[in-house]
Amino acid sequence: MEFKHTSVLLDEVIDNLNIKPDGIYLDGTLGGAGHSSHIAEKLTAGGHLYGIDQDEDAIAAATKRLEPFKDRVTIIRDNYENAVARLKELGVTGVDGILIDLGVSSYQLDAADRGFSYKYDAPLDMRMDRRQSLTAKEIINEWPETEIYHIIRDYGEDKFARNIAKHICIEREKKAIETTGELDRIVHESIPAKMRTKGGNPSKRTFQAIRIACNRELDVLQDSLDGMIDFLNPGGRFCVITFHSLEDRITKVNFKNNENPCTCPPEFPVCVCGKKSKGKVITRKPILPSQEELDNNTRSASAKLRVFEKAVTVDEK
Repeated sequence: MEFKHTSVLLDEVIDNLNIKPDGIYLDGTLGGAGHSSHIAEKLTAGGHLYGIDQDEDAIAAATKRLEPFKDRVTIIRDNYENAVARLKELGVTGVDGILIDLGVSSYQLDAADRGFSYKYDAPLDMRMDRRQSLTAKEIINEWPETEIYHIIRDYGEDKFARNIAKHICIEREKKAIETTGELDRIVHESIPAKMRTKGGNPSKRTFQAIRIACNRELDVLQDSLDGMIDFLNPGGRFCVITFHSLEDRITKVNFKNNENPCTCPPEFPVCVCGKKSKGKVITRKPILPSQEELDNNTRSASAKLRVFEKAVTVDEK
């Protein structure tokens, strides 16, 4: 199956990165290099793009797509939580722009053997990096009911989370839950019949939640943002595309705290905590897909882009 994915908010990302021809850029979620190919084509011989992804299929597709720019591109297979450390190992001291696109690729959703989708009956997997040992099957069959409930409630934001978790545990006592089809059936049977046709397939929220847990997606995001902001060169831009309300909330709060880290009580006349702003939030409200993009790519519907710009000190202006 060919790796295909439509890059979300492409023009908006390219515009907000303020790409300099001789700049250094990091795409922490390379995917099929949709965004990266447009970044690379704007770079001259003095510029460089580092692309990171943990999915071997994405690495293969990106390598092929970025072949025309191979003199200015370095591709690394890893999780973006290790991006700063990996670039430092290569002697990079800072970058002029960073992009992380947190969406699951269309390829991952449509490749039946990856086990991301309820549309295909396939082994429960959901690993973005198939080198890791933890799979969705292990979570579904071995994790405590309370933990499964909290995952579906918090990550899937499903009001039937408790009942779904209960039925999963009842079914796994009879036999191991092996496939996406089995999990899809259990979810449907856990929800009142009149609710099963409202708002699309009811399994969507559970599958999303298990995927997030399997790949530690929110933990990785939470643990990576500060380090990436610190790694930006003065005036550098950080673009984050989210598809989930919790991802967006984490990004929004982090950007706000990096803009205004002061912890002094509001009644203090001057700041005494000594914490300095690292920059400014460019997007007071997130940038959303245009109607044209929504018409052409329905999977972009929940996408939100937030942008942070690293401060330029007096000495560096």
